[in-house]
Amino acid sequence: MPDLRTERLLLRSWRDSDLVPWAALNADPEVREHLGAALTREQSDASAARFQSGLDERGWGWWAVEVTGTGEFIGFAGLDPVEDDLAFDGVEAGWRLARSAWGHGYATEAARAVVAYAFDEKGVGLDEVLAITTATNLRSQAVMRRLGMTHDPAKDFDDPTVPEGPLRRNVVYGVRADAWL
Repeated sequence: MPDLRTERLLLRSWRDSDLVPWAALNADPEVREHLGAALTREQSDASAARFQSGLDERGWGWWAVEVTGTGEFIGFAGLDPVEDDLAFDGVEAGWRLARSAWGHGYATEAARAVVAYAFDEKGVGLDEVLAITTATNLRSQAVMRRLGMTHDPAKDFDDPTVPEGPLRRNVVYGVRADAWL
């Protein structure tokens, strides 16, 4: 599984040393604002294990993200197949960063590396990458637009696993490889 490098970031395999800051990130109510309830330490650890397993099996997935200048773990970014129960298929790009990493352009930088890898013939070789978030998550939608993604209202959906409220409606953005280049 390859590491992805940007000017300031390293997207890499998960390490045991990531688990404590990952759990703190997943317990932060501001980070979880558009994701639902905070995760327990056990749930957080299990998610990191699943992410590493996906990387090991496919060679791509949810990479841990660290700042190269400091070695600080700041979250994750990567690619994942769209959930089976949705009305469309494809591969989704995503990211989640610790609050301390917000406002530095890290989400866009990491996501740009992920999308480039998704379209690279030596990487995943996809024709299209999607991104999904709640309709209220304007910060993530801004990252999607900075990546050249456009909103596809025909794919927007209400998540049946989420109760009525602001987290139920999801919006879908996408970019095709030929538009990325």
